[in-house]
Amino acid sequence: MISELQTKVVKGRVHSFQSMGTLDGPGIRFVVFMQGCPLRCGCCHNPDTWDFSCGKEHSPCEIISRAVRFREYFGNDGGITVSGGEPLMQTEFVTEVFREAHRAKINTCLDTSGFILNESVKKLLFETDRVLLDIKYTSDELYRKYVGCPISAPLEFLEYLNEHNIPTTLRQVIIPSLNDTRENLLEVIKLRDSHSCVDKIELLPFKKICETKYKSLGIEFPFQSIPTPTKEKMEELNAILM
Repeated sequence: MISELQTKVVKGRVHSFQSMGTLDGPGIRFVVFMQGCPLRCGCCHNPDTWDFSCGKEHSPCEIISRAVRFREYFGNDGGITVSGGEPLMQTEFVTEVFREAHRAKINTCLDTSGFILNESVKKLLFETDRVLLDIKYTSDELYRKYVGCPISAPLEFLEYLNEHNIPTTLRQVIIPSLNDTRENLLEVIKLRDSHSCVDKIELLPFKKICETKYKSLGIEFPFQSIPTPTKEKMEELNAILM
């Protein structure tokens, strides 16, 4: 007789889906935004993903059945990306999603803050074709103040990715007065150059279109007084990457 444990289907809480994502990894992506995140990043665009009790439950097979509808658009580079919230808070579920994706010959990408590294996360990374790793700041002080964890956490995560040759994109949201300097970017470049797994750096401009979400939730937007970076500033910083 098959035990209840053996027949149990792992389910995860999902906030939302995006069917044709172009900013969430290589190519066209089917993006799964997981529900729940313990961090409180000052620039977070999705405060509605924080609460672990919200969202809707789905099984891994349900996720893949949605993703395969868009397979013809993936081409050679696209696939499925799991983002958040923070997907590392539901590693067992995301691991099963990625396993099912690989059975369906769909590329997998993990978008994460990298603030946890345990055996469950390592099992997930074994099923991950690419990681989009947020390096929010290059200062421990700013990390603790505006993220809620030490900078050592994502750096340890990056070291593990490098040890296991997992292709990695470093991403940073550029926030005026906090990390929009040449000095900060040179530190990110050092991380790239010292980790062979990193093949790309992406700079994303800080935006404030999320303000209405904070207002509707009755939450203060920490970076409300910070302006968005100018087009010229983004061009200046991107030029340094070339």
